[in-house]
Amino acid sequence: MFIVISPLNPDPMYKQVTDQIKDAIADGTLKPEDRLPSIREMAREIKISEITIKRAYADLENEGYILTRSGLGSFVADINRDRLRREKLAEARNEIRKMLKTGKRFGIEPSDLVDIIQKLGDD
Repeated sequence: MFIVISPLNPDPMYKQVTDQIKDAIADGTLKPEDRLPSIREMAREIKISEITIKRAYADLENEGYILTRSGLGSFVADINRDRLRREKLAEARNEIRKMLKTGKRFGIEPSDLVDIIQKLGDD
């Protein structure tokens, strides 16, 4: 699988798993009806606790990203791409708020951040 857990990432491990699976669904790497590895397989592959994977899968199922079929495993749900886009925009909005708050403490203007974003978008 494609999951990479980073000890440098401040997010808990289950959230890193959840976020990476959501990203794979959003970019089409994982498609509706694709089977995910079992909890045990995923835990062994990325060398973390089965409990951590179970939490990630439970969160993904509660949010409607995956479906678990008893005896068959967990599968990618047919997701509304507009919903994914709205969720990512909300995440971006929260990150930008954090950047603006931090920038304000260091004299960084919102226009400076806009310039950075525009330049990065041109890459």
